[in-house]
Order: sequence, then C-alpha cells, then structure tokens
Amino acid sequence: MEKSLRLDTDMLTNEMKLILEIISSDRPEALPKDKAGLFQDCEWDAFIQLAMHHRVYSVLYMQMKDMGDDMVPPAVIQRLYRHYCTNTLRMLHLGGEIEHIGKELTGRGLRCLFLKGPVLGQDLYGSVSLRTSSDLDLLVPLPELFRAETILIKLGYEKDDYIESVLGDWKWRHHHLTFFHPVKGIKVELHWRLNPFPSKEPKFNELWLRKRRSTLFGSPIYYLGREDLFVFLVTHGARHGWSRLRWLLDIKQLLNQQPDHGQIIKRLRRRRCMRAGGQSVVLASSLLQAPLAPELRRLGSRRRSVRLAQDAMFYLSQMIHLHKEPVPEEVGAYHKRHLFALMPLRHKCLFILSFMLPYPEDVKVIRLPRMIRFIYIPLRPFLWAWRKSVGVQK
Repeated sequence: MEKSLRLDTDMLTNEMKLILEIISSDRPEALPKDKAGLFQDCEWDAFIQLAMHHRVYSVLYMQMKDMGDDMVPPAVIQRLYRHYCTNTLRMLHLGGEIEHIGKELTGRGLRCLFLKGPVLGQDLYGSVSLRTSSDLDLLVPLPELFRAETILIKLGYEKDDYIESVLGDWKWRHHHLTFFHPVKGIKVELHWRLNPFPSKEPKFNELWLRKRRSTLFGSPIYYLGREDLFVFLVTHGARHGWSRLRWLLDIKQLLNQQPDHGQIIKRLRRRRCMRAGGQSVVLASSLLQAPLAPELRRLGSRRRSVRLAQDAMFYLSQMIHLHKEPVPEEVGAYHKRHLFALMPLRHKCLFILSFMLPYPEDVKVIRLPRMIRFIYIPLRPFLWAWRKSVGVQK
C-alpha cells in the first residue's frame, strides 16, 4: 500500500484493531497465530459491544466460527451466533416486506428503487444474513411522493409527521419521510432525494435507466446500478462520519465487484462529492485492505482525502451514536465541522445562504398569514437574533 494512504490508528482500542483485522482478512483462520497479541489482550465483552455497535457481528461470526478455542472463548462465538441467527430472521422478515411493498407500488404504476436492506446483503455479501438493516429505504420520483405515501398508509403504516415547513422548503431541506408499521415493527423511509441539501442530486430517470433487478425475489424489485450505489454509499457513510464499520465494509464489498472506476470518478465529480469519495477509498483501503484501481488510488492519494479520512478516525476511536439523543456537545460540534469540511466551496456557500431563509422556529415567534410568508425572508436576521437573545436569558 502506498504510504500516502496509511492512517494513524494509534487511537483505536485493541478490540477495534482486532475487529478490523478479522473482517478484512482473506485467511481468518490464520489470524490467531499471526495476530496472537491482539487475541491475548482482547477484552471480549468490549469486543462484542463494538461488534454490535458497528453492525458487523454477522460477518465476524462467519470469519471466527472456525477459529480454535485456545484463542477465542466458545462463549464469544455462541453470542455472535445468536446475533447472527436473529439478524437472519430479521432480514427474511424485511425481505418479505420489500416484496409486498414493491408489488403494491409497481402494481399501481409507481416506480421505486430500494436503497438498502436485504437487497444489499444479497448483492454485496451474497447472503442476506451477512448484512444488518434496521429499516427499509426506497426512492420514488418527487411527483409520485404523495401517491407512494397514500399506498404505505393503506398498507398499515403510520407517518411520523415531524417535518415542519415554511415556503415549501421541505422539498430541499429534507430528503425522506418516515413511516412505521405498529404490527410488523418495520420502519420505512420514503425518499425523494438520496441526500439532504446542499447535495447535488441525480435525476430519478437517470437512476432508473441504470437500475438493476434483485435476484432475491420472484417479482421485479429494483435497486441502484453498481456505480450509482457506490456514490450513494459514499455520501451516506460520509454524512454519518463512518461511525458504523458496516458502511465502510459495504464500500469494500462493492469495490471487490470491480465496478467501472472511470464512471465512479465521473459521477463523484458530477455530484460534487469528490472529497467524500476520496475519504472513503482511503478509509476502505487503509483499514480494510480494499482493492483500489489506479483511478481511485489517485483520488485517495490527494492530501485532502487523507486528511479527511484521518479526521474520520474520531468516530472510530469511540462508540458514537449520532442519532441517539442527547448527542454530547463536543461530538455534535465536531460533526458539524466535519460535514462542512466535506463540502466543496459551492455547497458551503449554498449552505451558508440557506440560513437566510426562514425556519419553522421563526413562525413560532411571529405568525404571519400564508399569503405573506415571504416577509419572513427579510425578517430572518432579526427573528434569529430575537430567538438567540431569549434563549440566553432563559
């Protein structure tokens, strides 16, 4: 590996280093001998905790099940096996729901692309049991969003109506609606964008033309083309700070399929996410020994790519839950800075300008009739200052 793609991993725990060695190895049965020190010093309870946090316990089980008892306590393998079995049943349950939802949507002439879930497990790992997923994500064209919403509600899903909007800004400030089925215990995220503002989004028709049909189902279930999937996984993982190793392992698995690397670079550039792309290939190559074609190696060799990848080690040096409130203040502040650093100059400018447009909080300060809500735009700086001053006083 080129020196420029190496990362400083001194801040990682012994257990984290062992997990990285196991999930990246092509010969896991040789690891207890080759990396004996990591096994001997391992705190196995912490190891299991990290495996659960990073959602890689199924892959770990498959890699570790034939290791000898002298290095890995049998109780550890048994715990991993139980989680592996639970995940397999969960993925089969989600797979059945994918087919059910897909049939309902396509039967009404509505196009949809499934973004994650068992579809990715089968495509990237060859088995639904080797990838975890807590919910289902699907993408529909924006004009068909409310038709899709109506269908999900008819299927028994309840909408989490958390989105508040001023001047119709929900279309670009947000990127999905959330639904939950109270009986089946399944959450569905209905996307009209792949990523939130200020990302540059591809047209749905472009994605549809490059779609693939899943081999997992008898009925037609479609998901992203290989290069489009790579860009989506890159932007999704980067947006969450790569705080789950599962997302980085997805990148490695996809690179193992030898996608069209020229098309990947082209789409990263078109979507203005070259920084996130460079960060992802450095992390995948340095931590998981992912294979890199010359085009991706050149991208990863950029100084900025290596720096952003090193910055992401913050999320892997500890167990960070970005969606579990309350997020520690120092973690939240670091994450905001990190996301801003990933943006190209154009996106940074758009992001800053977006603060001049009204937020739902402004409506709570002064409620204006809908017809004259455009007045919130010139009032925005004053309303922001008022809310901040009131907050300080409280």
